[in-house]
Amino acid sequence: MSASAISRRGLLAAGGGGLAAALAGIPAAAMPVGDFARFDPAYIDAEVERFRKAFEVPGYAVAIVGATPQPYLKGYGVRTLGRPDPVGPHTRFAIASNTKAYTTAALAILVDEGRLGLDDPVVRHLPAFRMHDPAITPLVTVRDLLCHRSGLPLGAGDLLFFPDTTHKAADALKALAYLKAERPFRSGYAYDNILYTVAGLLIAQVSGMPWRDFVTTRLLRPIGAADAVANLDLLTATDVAGRHGRRGGRLLGEGPMTVVQPQGERGDNVEAAGGINASVADQARWMLTQLARGVAPDGTRIWSAAQAEEMWTPQVIVGTSDGRTAANPARSVLRAYALGWGVSDYRGERLIGHAGGLNGQITRTALLPGRGLGVAVFSNAEGASPDGLRNAIIDHLIGAPAADWVAIQRATDADKRQTLLKTANASLDRPPAGGPSLPLQAYAGRYGDPWYGDVVVRRSGQGLAIAFVPTPDLKGALEPWGADTFRTRFPTGFEDALVRFAVSEGRVQRITMTPFSPLADFSYDYQHLDFRPAS
Repeated sequence: MSASAISRRGLLAAGGGGLAAALAGIPAAAMPVGDFARFDPAYIDAEVERFRKAFEVPGYAVAIVGATPQPYLKGYGVRTLGRPDPVGPHTRFAIASNTKAYTTAALAILVDEGRLGLDDPVVRHLPAFRMHDPAITPLVTVRDLLCHRSGLPLGAGDLLFFPDTTHKAADALKALAYLKAERPFRSGYAYDNILYTVAGLLIAQVSGMPWRDFVTTRLLRPIGAADAVANLDLLTATDVAGRHGRRGGRLLGEGPMTVVQPQGERGDNVEAAGGINASVADQARWMLTQLARGVAPDGTRIWSAAQAEEMWTPQVIVGTSDGRTAANPARSVLRAYALGWGVSDYRGERLIGHAGGLNGQITRTALLPGRGLGVAVFSNAEGASPDGLRNAIIDHLIGAPAADWVAIQRATDADKRQTLLKTANASLDRPPAGGPSLPLQAYAGRYGDPWYGDVVVRRSGQGLAIAFVPTPDLKGALEPWGADTFRTRFPTGFEDALVRFAVSEGRVQRITMTPFSPLADFSYDYQHLDFRPAS
């Protein structure tokens, strides 16, 4: 993998190219001020390259604001394996769930304009909104859409969005009425995308503009994010990061690093939860606007200081710990979720941040408001979290004791993987005892789930095959895998499922599923499906 052609000297002289020129006239009061003397670009270069080699990441892009008079922007490595094109400050990445902060900012604008309130019931603005429990429906507020405390299980409804699907954003409203809560309303945290899709529909309803148009005209363009688009299907530039992941092993995420394709990113159904594609030059402007409490780099106020504080105010506890350990010297004591942002402590400082992950790319954004610092790390490979690199950069900027974040990241990833593999409910290498109790033809048919749609099971050669009707790529052979259970054999790049047929009185009564791999991303929420024979 070749290093980026961008030189450190050239970057510092230009201050990041077009962004530096655009920021040249910004009043000093609008710019966060950090400890400029501490910043050493050679250290950043060395750490990025250490991470790139250790985790086989083809390319990174980094933005740092508040550590130099102008934002520090740099790309490392290549956009796509096998090609020489370097990652640069204007290379576009899918920022995925970092988009959620833009959605909450869009709502903040509407609050400032008096068009809605964060504590308005959602049904006041979207009469079709329904939760599974009718007693909860009138209680859900705009604020509740944004902080993952609805009671829905982790990733509920994500098969409406990922992989590529025929579902539309409006289908989220219909699906919600069938998605059962796993805990009482507002009693705890579980991350979801579906309520952010509802938030996007709410923005469209109140503003009279589709989410993508509102975010583009009221946020992206006013802050000067010239490279950014609200959805992958609007991206026409050629300076775009490729997608990479490990494929070819026993499970998805194992094997050599290879080029993969985007999945589930082109429809309006994913936009408000994770649709934006942007460069680190764009994200630098976003971080400056956030640190300035809603004031864009050109001095224009986009949202009020009061709404800025609302967005950063914790709403639900995510987790707690005893703090730092030898294995993690910066472990948070308390982690919470606010409105489109996570809030935690980092070495005694308040950290506002968010992560984003889509097929083949992972991105991180972190703000230290007390120091006026912001860091964004964009990676064009999945399964190689930039958390450690983000921490290494922050430690350097605040003068924290040196830590080997490569080693810490490796150990953390290995521990997580081993923990997940230990929870596997079925053998990954050979099927459990048992098999079909009916002739194979008896399993064939069309089965419907009320929130997702239909699957079709049919005879194929000597066996069975399954097709998920709204998700065209989820189709493949069914292999017997225990008593009245089959495992899918989807094309490489998609998580397989265990398909369990409930049989009684000589016929299939229902189908339930779970992910085959214990490492499967939560967006493959097969476990929330409940198929019944179609009438």
